[in-house]
Amino acid sequence: MLENRIYVGLRDRISHEQYFETEDYKEALKGICKNYHTPFSVQVIEGGYFHDDGTWVDENTLLITLIGIPETTVYKIAKEICIVFHQESVMITADQVLCFNVRDYSNQ
Repeated sequence: MLENRIYVGLRDRISHEQYFETEDYKEALKGICKNYHTPFSVQVIEGGYFHDDGTWVDENTLLITLIGIPETTVYKIAKEICIVFHQESVMITADQVLCFNVRDYSNQ
């Protein structure tokens, strides 16, 4: 099964400022994933990024984890995040993972 992670910096692509509280961005992200009927998990991490103009910024970053979601849906979510969060880009990583559900092993 494929695990995708989307890294989203929270500073605006033009001003390089974070305009809203991190919790507000998380709520917007929840709405996006809900619209795609996609289960997810989210973490707040700290990161840094070079903008296309070469400017370095430290920023709050949301790390969204999606497991077993079709690649086309992952890209649609990433594109919508770029639009809603006013980002130059987001980074997507993908890894093969093994998933186990505890309820499947409860009788063993």
